[in-house]
Amino acid sequence: MRPNRLREIWKSGGAAVNGWLAIPSGFSAEMMAHQGWDSLTIDLQHGMVDYQAMVGMLQGISTTHTVPIVRVPWLEPGILMKTLDAGAYGVICPMVNTREDAQKLVAWTHYAPQGTRSFGPIRALLHGGADYPQHANDTIVTFAMIETAKALDNLDDILSVEGLDAIYIGPSDLSLALGCRPVFDDVDPKAQQAIDHILERARAHGVVAGIHNGNANGALARIGKGFQFATVSSDARLMAAGAQQVLAAMRAEPVAPAASSY
Repeated sequence: MRPNRLREIWKSGGAAVNGWLAIPSGFSAEMMAHQGWDSLTIDLQHGMVDYQAMVGMLQGISTTHTVPIVRVPWLEPGILMKTLDAGAYGVICPMVNTREDAQKLVAWTHYAPQGTRSFGPIRALLHGGADYPQHANDTIVTFAMIETAKALDNLDDILSVEGLDAIYIGPSDLSLALGCRPVFDDVDPKAQQAIDHILERARAHGVVAGIHNGNANGALARIGKGFQFATVSSDARLMAAGAQQVLAAMRAEPVAPAASSY
């Protein structure tokens, strides 16, 4: 089975740099994958992506060694299983608030006897290999998003669920839940305290901690603190930023048109 490079990076003590895909295009996903990201996450929750577009994006990512991840819209068994059947090597599930939520997430992403995932890896066999069924449970990575006050109250119970590989912090939702500004990087002190607490408890439980970031400097600072999975911006934001940079340069000093020869 094709190895999951995230597991290799984490085993060596390193941190993975994750890109984010909100644009529903196989070509843009392929283009992003060829830039060298360790992993790319297709966003079915807040991105403009539906299931069929996701399949084409997974195919584009599969032309590289980049690990394909999908953030599902919600904790629901059908989309989790169908996403894995399509070839995702990791899933990020939003709004995991209790131990029971985390147990369901693990069960629905693992084959028996560890879980209750239904068997039908139709495209996963193409991406992972013919021996996918034998190794999927040990290869797929399962992230639970910690982004609510309720999840903070139940944090140790969530982190103690066997089979949960990683947690992923959504700084904006977490900030909103704590009465703070919904931002990625320069979070309010109360939100920062919660982020530090989540990181500390995740490391104590041996669970990888990941987080969303708006820029590279913020991501590097958080990796320095111990995060091992750091998302930086998104395809849509990067495209907009690149266009803004070009237009700013073009309009900074308007050039007069050449004089007509007529």
